[in-house]
Amino acid sequence: MALVLRIARKFELFLDRYRREDGGRWSGQDLADATGGVVTRSYVSTLRKGRIENPGFEKLRAIAKAMNFPPELWFEDVEDLRGRDTTVRDEEHRSIAGRVERLFATVRNERTGEPYTSAEVARMSLGDLTQEEVEGIRSGRISNPTVAQVLALSEVFGVDPSYFLDRGKKPPLLDEEALRALGDQRTRLLLHKSLGLSDGEKDMLIDMVEHLGQLRDADETA
Repeated sequence: MALVLRIARKFELFLDRYRREDGGRWSGQDLADATGGVVTRSYVSTLRKGRIENPGFEKLRAIAKAMNFPPELWFEDVEDLRGRDTTVRDEEHRSIAGRVERLFATVRNERTGEPYTSAEVARMSLGDLTQEEVEGIRSGRISNPTVAQVLALSEVFGVDPSYFLDRGKKPPLLDEEALRALGDQRTRLLLHKSLGLSDGEKDMLIDMVEHLGQLRDADETA
């Protein structure tokens, strides 16, 4: 019963936070229409009242898709959700434009310490991208970039091309710490050098890094 009540509390929080485009709260009929009947009006009402003992994930996922929030938020603690603004971050993950802007905001020019400009990224792509194309992708005007454009962006910023894939394909999205690390040129070089290694060689490299970390810790405590 506790799980059911937690789901109901989360649902009320989501209804407050993730509104319709006109700013209104989603009604049961709205969700029934948006999910194509996968979730009925009566199901929404019963879920809000905490009367569904075992909510099916397919229905929870359909609600999340309709309301435009990540399905995994159903499994977050309610208090964590209240103390965290997920709206902007979720929007960033939702579109290619948002993900590109996240890279621009996080990965800095090592020489100046400032974010890269569209012109700089175009130059770094060595002709694969024009400034107009970079600006078009950033603004969302180019909402469906070509494979070549995505590969060029991934090469410039040192991220895996899967970072730009649609959320529904479950891309291994990078966290803030990983993106900050990729702002360092040597870190990106290490990443690219490791791509051709076998699993055993990668394990050896990880062991070496851990050993270096242990030596550093020992020096600091000496």
